[in-house]
Amino acid sequence: MGEEKYLEDISQIKDLMNRSSRFISLSGLSGIMAGLYAITGAAITYFFLLPEPGSYVTLHSWNFKLIIAILIAVAGLSLITAYLLSSKKAKKNNEKLWDAATKRLLASFLVPLVTGGIYILIKLGSQHYGLTGSLMLIFYGLALVSASKYTIGTIKYLGYTEIVLGLICAAMPGYGFWFWLIGFGFLHIIYGSLIYFKEDKA
Repeated sequence: MGEEKYLEDISQIKDLMNRSSRFISLSGLSGIMAGLYAITGAAITYFFLLPEPGSYVTLHSWNFKLIIAILIAVAGLSLITAYLLSSKKAKKNNEKLWDAATKRLLASFLVPLVTGGIYILIKLGSQHYGLTGSLMLIFYGLALVSASKYTIGTIKYLGYTEIVLGLICAAMPGYGFWFWLIGFGFLHIIYGSLIYFKEDKA
């Protein structure tokens, strides 16, 4: 009986240490919403802003600027939604939203993401448009894998999937829009749903 109590205490200590070193207030619903925002943005882009098949959007064209505005809007809405829903989850679980684990998470996530964003802008500036979708998926996947050490561990599998999808996209550059839609739209909804029913509903 004493040994069972000892093992239970050890398990609880490990759980507390794990919770203190990881950002566990990540909301699955925010992933679902991010996917819906991405699909909406992609639909607007597809029907109103994409050029004729076989041609590219150039850096100084008006539709490129609108596409960038849509990307910023999708990212902004996703971040705001993630903050609001994670705040709600943290409050519900009597946890702090902003602590050392959150800082480590953001640093691990932003370094590869910002690096990728700068690299993509450099490539666009030199008129290399074909791999933009692929690079976005790859660097986003790397950011997720890097950040997974400080949040829900299974998020690394989403990162691996995004990386693989980006590599496939690199081999099929003419389908970058559709790979972007799958990676940032449908994969977010699928993964967010899994986290929602596994973690948020637990």
